[in-house]
Amino acid sequence: MGKKAVYPGSFDPITNGHIDILERSTRMFDRVVLAILGNPAKDSVFPLAGRLRMARESVGDMAGVTVETFQGLLVDFLVQQKADVIIRGIRAVSDFEYEFQMAMMNRRLNSRIETVYLMPSESYFYLSSHLVHEVASLNGDVTGLVPAGVQKILEGKYGPGKGRK
Repeated sequence: MGKKAVYPGSFDPITNGHIDILERSTRMFDRVVLAILGNPAKDSVFPLAGRLRMARESVGDMAGVTVETFQGLLVDFLVQQKADVIIRGIRAVSDFEYEFQMAMMNRRLNSRIETVYLMPSESYFYLSSHLVHEVASLNGDVTGLVPAGVQKILEGKYGPGKGRK
């Protein structure tokens, strides 16, 4: 059966930094579920169905990877998926406090669940979905920051970046 992990997030939208973490996760786990949170209380730029479509197109046929959506507690989703590891990307010390609190709460809710932190590759260390939106909304070029299909969607929403050739 092999070891299965869940990589959760809003992925609004999925970035090359997320893909980097996902690819490296597949080297450690036999199966990885990219789990997109559908949280009605959170204002997302893209609807859940759009984020799901972008993620599935971006992941393509990456071996051992599936893309799903979930609502509610992450630990409940892990039980449903028969997984016991959460993958989280951590970029800077500022991420650590929040991630640490979440890991401790998840452990309190289900002591079987472990959290594994991965640092992104150096070229994506600064990258976040929020930053991508900001750059795209100001007509900046997001080439290389997001998968090509996501870039087209952002250009459709905001217009092409000024730096495009």
